[in-house]
Amino acid sequence: MNSFVYASILIFGVFISSISQIILKKSADKKRDSIIKEYLNPYVIGAYSIFIAATLLSILAYRGIPLSLGPILEATGYLFVTLWGLIFFGEKLSLKKVIALVLIVSGIVVYSFG
Repeated sequence: MNSFVYASILIFGVFISSISQIILKKSADKKRDSIIKEYLNPYVIGAYSIFIAATLLSILAYRGIPLSLGPILEATGYLFVTLWGLIFFGEKLSLKKVIALVLIVSGIVVYSFG
């Protein structure tokens, strides 16, 4: 496999990791009867299962991409989490958030072509 495929695997892992963060946040918004039910419910167990899958994808991806590229690609998680916050929680984009996202994307682009 070429490095593009491995980079795509890493980005997909970051993507599903951001989905699991949203699942955990949705689960945290629900009141439970006991502390055990807060941690042992289908949402939490499913989200942590997705985290495990994302970790395994990261391990696979690092077999074919340079170690220095990994954190750059993992920064795409900020974009995914922002998108999910807008869609699922109705969060607003402030000017500071937009500037931060532009800087993140700019860094990814500069590194990609540099």
